Amino acid sequence: MTNKPTIWVLGDQLNRSISSLASHDPTSCRVLFVESSAKLASKRWHVQRAHLVISAMRHFAEELRSDGFDVDYRTALTLGSGLRAHVDEFDVDHVICMEPMSADGRAMLERHGVSLTANNQFTCHYDDFATWARNRTNFKMEDFYRWQRQRLDIMMIDGKPAGGAWNFDKDNRERPPTDGRSWPEITVFEHDDIDRSVLADLANAEISLWGSEPDGRWPVTREQALIRLDEFIEAGLAPFGPHEDAMLDAEWKLAHSVLSSSMNLGLLHPLEVAERAAKALHVDHGGSGNAPINSVEGFVRQVIGWREYVWGVYWLWMPEYRDRNGLDAMQPVPPAFTGEAETEMACVSGTISHIEAAGYAHHIERLMVLGNLALTSGVDPQAMTNWMWASFVDGAEWVMLPNVVGMALHADGGLMATKPYASGGAYINKMSNYCSGCAFDPKKRTGATACPYTTLYWDFLARNEEVFRGNHRMGQQLAGMRRLADLDAVRERAVEVRRALFSGDL
Repeated sequence: MTNKPTIWVLGDQLNRSISSLASHDPTSCRVLFVESSAKLASKRWHVQRAHLVISAMRHFAEELRSDGFDVDYRTALTLGSGLRAHVDEFDVDHVICMEPMSADGRAMLERHGVSLTANNQFTCHYDDFATWARNRTNFKMEDFYRWQRQRLDIMMIDGKPAGGAWNFDKDNRERPPTDGRSWPEITVFEHDDIDRSVLADLANAEISLWGSEPDGRWPVTREQALIRLDEFIEAGLAPFGPHEDAMLDAEWKLAHSVLSSSMNLGLLHPLEVAERAAKALHVDHGGSGNAPINSVEGFVRQVIGWREYVWGVYWLWMPEYRDRNGLDAMQPVPPAFTGEAETEMACVSGTISHIEAAGYAHHIERLMVLGNLALTSGVDPQAMTNWMWASFVDGAEWVMLPNVVGMALHADGGLMATKPYASGGAYINKMSNYCSGCAFDPKKRTGATACPYTTLYWDFLARNEEVFRGNHRMGQQLAGMRRLADLDAVRERAVEVRRALFSGDL
């Protein structure tokens, strides 16, 4: 038996500072990477998602080789079979891995006797989150976010929040601009031999993929991810805040950072991202740059607040959370989402075109276009989670479960959100330019040209009236529903809308 341990690097742990590898050098360990063909075949992945993960893994493995590490990079049916083959070939008696990002991954590593080190790719370990949440009868993301700001000393001046307030969200809800302005551009990275090899392997694999071919917009190395971070801080951060909730049919990202895939793979650490943003804050608020406080605070809240909160509740509520379906929603993912049918709904068509082209849509398109329609039409939360997991370059179970099951589909009974994020077409009309050219009228709830969102919103309230009757935050909406003189006609139209939606004829 050899005394030289193997450090197993998983596909979303792609940095030299992971806790399992940080204290080692090329003389003290061997490094293992495993590509799982079963994992690749398990879902209908967006081709940019599949390329991104595999290319980033292979690039990091090559970086470690260049640094002198002995790297065993192998493809196997499953991660477990790849590990067993490695252990047998190299006569290994000690395998170390940083805690994985999923509950199933952790169980697999424990079954195979792999030693685990604490996951250090977040600013708050899930054990620390559980301790924070333990003595609270209820807890909110806002409370967690303020705790994070204080403990990490980000945007704090003499123990108080920069600008005199914790939250500047009121300044970040502007409607989409109509002046035809240009939005921050991003570097498109040229494919190298590794990228081309990955694309060739994907083309030859017997798997189902969808979406536009990778075009170099997603960083596959830390060097590329740092370029993307620099670009956002310099050009995207300032305009980000006011229009972070806006949607435009011809603009896939507006001023959003598009850094989530890099953080989720480990190419960037959330703390360095948040600290760079805080440093860019205007000097009047404690920074050394000129970025407005509403933009910086809104972005920092996404990174160390919401993202870390989702990570914490995933581990706090698993594994039962995965199967939550509190509204008994049973419908499949609409074919208009999967690309199997076209739709006359301009907002859905536009959002899906963004996903098809980039494997990405920003958070409001995810929540208020896709999630909203899935919620009000009754899409099964597990089916929706799996589709979004496979369709976005930043997808992962820990990301999608709380965001889809909790926030978007309210399938957890209100653990994530005290009321469902359901709305009619008025919200989309206010926050986007989609409705101006749409076949449906957001102001109408009955008739052939009625907006499906508006029709389904009122039907959703009627279908779930008993469920929400005791929710004080739903009182006004339910009262409005009861006052509708044409509610019966709305509900009859909703039957037609749902039938057309799930048959691909809407």
